[in-house]
Amino acid sequence: MTEHWVGTWTVAPAPAEGVTFNNVTLRMNARVSLGGKVLRVRLSNAHGTKPLRVGAAYIGLRAGGPAIVPGSDRVLTFSGSRTGTIAAGSLLVSDPVELEAPPLGDLAITVHLPEDIPASFGITGRYARVTNYISPFGNFASEAVMPVGRITDDCYVVSGIDVLAEPGTGAVVALGDSLTDGNISTHDAYANWPSQLARRLVRREGGRPMAVMNQGLGGNRILHDVRGDSGLRRFDRDVLSQAGVTHAIVLLGTNDLRNRWARPEEEANGPAMIAGLKQLAVRAHARGIKIFGSTITPFENETFLPGAWNPTREAVRQEVNAWIRQGGAFDAVIDFDRAVRDPEHPSSMLPIYDCGDHLHQSDVGYNYMGDIINLALFE
Repeated sequence: MTEHWVGTWTVAPAPAEGVTFNNVTLRMNARVSLGGKVLRVRLSNAHGTKPLRVGAAYIGLRAGGPAIVPGSDRVLTFSGSRTGTIAAGSLLVSDPVELEAPPLGDLAITVHLPEDIPASFGITGRYARVTNYISPFGNFASEAVMPVGRITDDCYVVSGIDVLAEPGTGAVVALGDSLTDGNISTHDAYANWPSQLARRLVRREGGRPMAVMNQGLGGNRILHDVRGDSGLRRFDRDVLSQAGVTHAIVLLGTNDLRNRWARPEEEANGPAMIAGLKQLAVRAHARGIKIFGSTITPFENETFLPGAWNPTREAVRQEVNAWIRQGGAFDAVIDFDRAVRDPEHPSSMLPIYDCGDHLHQSDVGYNYMGDIINLALFE
């Protein structure tokens, strides 16, 4: 066996609604799971309607704020060129670059977008729960401390970092919605459950080296598109095509039940949700990837979308969860529902795990979800 590429950090590509740029530089920050000495970066134009020009790109060790550690910046090239073009609907992978990134280390990826990009272009980017930076007008990609025109908690264009890893290294992709992305969690705290899983995998003694890629996407559903591609539609791009993926964890279904846009034709039922989850398992197994099903957590009386919970939808949640636990489609089950629910009132979360909206977990809840995952599953 030889060294191979493994994805150590990702952001799920989704459309950034109403976003415009005009000759600006982006400094997007990322906390990797596994470290490495040779890296490459993925840039995404998945939702763009036209090719996206990249005027310059760099990667370096983050020093804090919009600054990188002096001397750590590395030029990113694309087939040997310092500039590149990302085809509409596609991605661009950089050439390998030598930069020693520690496990759980913070990196800054800087990208200059030289053109005027209107809202109709469809720039790719989504919530990151991390403070990122957009420059004033101009190319500041090579600056150690980039001037800041404005801050954002979205991650634009940058969608992944791969590391050259030792033989036997694996990677797990967490495919989910806002409960995987970590919505409502503390900014810059990396309090989502995939981050906690990454911390545990890095710090355990012995065991197979494993990277973690968070492909959580707020609002995501199994069956229907909403603010991005459905789980079924994006599975090939966001899971199967990730470098070095050996395992996947799926936590989807809450937003199918909630039916955000109240469309009768999109009202979820148990058989349809189960059929969709079965397809994800079939597609993972066809690629030799182990896939773990996660039960859907409770959301009675949620305030994020008042009225989304009702007894009928709760019955469907219980039906789907029973199948996840007993249906045998998955290689293992991660019972997030059992972990965070109130045993005296199973349709609700325990208050300690609830951020207060009765839908999303608190920092404590997200970290506990990462804690209950059996690390032996990844051997």
